[in-house]
Amino acid sequence: MAILCTSPIRNRNNDVDYKFRPDSNFYYATGFEEPEAVAVLRPDHPDSRFVLFVLPKDKERETWTGKRVGVDGAKERYGADAAYSIHELDEKLPKLLENAEKLYYRMGKNEAFDARVLGWLEKVRSMARHGVSAPSQILDPGSLLHEHRLFKTPEEIAQLRRAAEITHEAHREAMILAKPGTFEYEVEAVVDFTFRRRGGVGPGYPSIVAGGPNAVVLHYVTNQRRLQDGDLLLLDAGCEHGYYTADVTRTFPVSGKFTNHQRQIYEAVLEAQLAGIEKARPGVRFQAVHDAATRVLVEHLLKLGILQGTVEDSIKAGTYRRFYMHRTSHWLGMDVHDCGTYFQRGESRLLEPGMVLTVEPGLYFEPDDESVPAPYRGIGVRIEDDVLVTATGCDILTSEIPKTVAELEKAVR
Repeated sequence: MAILCTSPIRNRNNDVDYKFRPDSNFYYATGFEEPEAVAVLRPDHPDSRFVLFVLPKDKERETWTGKRVGVDGAKERYGADAAYSIHELDEKLPKLLENAEKLYYRMGKNEAFDARVLGWLEKVRSMARHGVSAPSQILDPGSLLHEHRLFKTPEEIAQLRRAAEITHEAHREAMILAKPGTFEYEVEAVVDFTFRRRGGVGPGYPSIVAGGPNAVVLHYVTNQRRLQDGDLLLLDAGCEHGYYTADVTRTFPVSGKFTNHQRQIYEAVLEAQLAGIEKARPGVRFQAVHDAATRVLVEHLLKLGILQGTVEDSIKAGTYRRFYMHRTSHWLGMDVHDCGTYFQRGESRLLEPGMVLTVEPGLYFEPDDESVPAPYRGIGVRIEDDVLVTATGCDILTSEIPKTVAELEKAVR
């Protein structure tokens, strides 16, 4: 038996709440989009294999917060075998637990709900003398759900493609708008506007609009600086569409042309990214994507005189990590850092068709790092695309977004 809970409504400030988004595991398993809901999956139950507990219809509350599906709608629209008001949870759920061998429930995410689950289990255990048994194990449902979510269906891939299409348009609009004198938040505004205008729910994560030295801060989201002549702008922004998100980074010169030193760093990162993408194919280990990109970055850092020694020594000692401190890839899907294991039996797992990952190497040089030649200080470059592993290789979902030096300079101008 599995118990899945959706996300609660979170308070933003005073009596204002954040816009609600359902928990990804819950939505993946049920398709249900309303808050304060619980799903029970009991495949061996004779008549209640799929049960939903939902907010009941309430005309007064619906006047303020919108229509609810209600108990009847949970069965009619979502295929639940049985549905109840969320207020009946303590009464109904212990009965559903009876004689289940294992309980799949994620402990530690919601302490208050954890306590209720443990209370229901204890109530079932107390009925042992009546021939009723309680689950003897509590297991993380992610051990099953996350492996399913890692391999995308054609319907999921279609959502990711649409998210990528909208993200493509938003990045192009940003390249047109960004000029010396423009504020980072103005670029963020045109990105968000494009996401919504084209049917997305908005950004799948807070957009990073990092001009000049801000680009060396990996998760910079303040987005307040005025862009200056000669700046590079690192834009990391992806649209969420149908609960699936794109994740794309482009770095481009706001004046319309890379300087010589900016171009050297940019082309090093681009070559590294292409080397990583080349490894994104079935039968290759996930780690190989990172290793390929890292080797190219180290080769360029040595050639530019930023690192000393040999490629092998630099990689072994990790001296490059001052300038490239993150991994090259992560899974992508409903969450920007999507679920799925990266290792199996102690080894980096093999890539398989249906997996979607990012490939996003970068180089970052602090403005005050005197060990770096002065022309490179304050430069931050990251290039990121979304890659679907196919039966014969890979499909770059975000390939239409300008990426070469010539394409970027043309798009900005």
